[in-house]
Amino acid sequence: MNPTSRRTFLQSSLSAASAFTLSRSASGDAPGSAACAAPPARPRCLDYGRSFVCNTAVFNAVRMWIESRTTILDPQAGTRTDYYQCGSCKSERTFAERDLFTEDNYDFLPIFGDGRVLVIRRRAIVREPYRQIKRMDEMWGNPVVRLREPATITELDTWEKMRDATAAGIPIVTQTELHNADTGLRAIIECPCKTMNISQSKRMYQVDTGPVALPDLTRRYDPQIESLSLAFIAFNTPDIAYFVADAPTPIPGAAQAVASVHHYSKLSNLPARNCVLALGQS
Repeated sequence: MNPTSRRTFLQSSLSAASAFTLSRSASGDAPGSAACAAPPARPRCLDYGRSFVCNTAVFNAVRMWIESRTTILDPQAGTRTDYYQCGSCKSERTFAERDLFTEDNYDFLPIFGDGRVLVIRRRAIVREPYRQIKRMDEMWGNPVVRLREPATITELDTWEKMRDATAAGIPIVTQTELHNADTGLRAIIECPCKTMNISQSKRMYQVDTGPVALPDLTRRYDPQIESLSLAFIAFNTPDIAYFVADAPTPIPGAAQAVASVHHYSKLSNLPARNCVLALGQS
């Protein structure tokens, strides 16, 4: 697929994203879901420095930075669902007078979408609860998603454009489309490119960033949010993406594993359509 047609497919799938909130729509669609939209006139993506999930609970109207967006498209049902993976924080005693961090500390990371929140708690060793799904209103009230788009988006469809945008310090966003032929499900993972490698001698680029919310498209989950796992993504061609996912990982000892921890250790690669965008002129 050439860069123009690849971009058209990705952008047609994401065209309505900036209008979404996580409150239930008047049509009765589930929060974060909508019918597939028509192609837009230009590339679109989020400005990840200025996009947030703003919660509304009186006890804690916590605002969370959106770190990536995963869109799952179901052509059979004619729907799409956006999931917003937010930045990780640490377990804390919120609004306490002292000792704000808990002693048995863990990473706390929420993913919002389809009226639910998937909370992932990564402790020092494998211990439950690791994954917990709740209704949004059970967490911090019904949230509002503040999505902002950059004023200018340029597709980086050549190595020279990627080289120049990287050297100029221009923010870069990537979109990776995945498809499973057996289920018919598609997904688009969009995230800011935190690390971009450029080889002058090989005339190559390589994206390496995360975490992102990686969906399992091999079967249909109920609820769908259960299909998401944390992963890092890497690619250096338009047609394949490599992932290393968070998974229970044994710590080897002298004769046997002494414990297991959650670590990015599960390797996989998938056919993909990768698109690289600069938030500004390249």
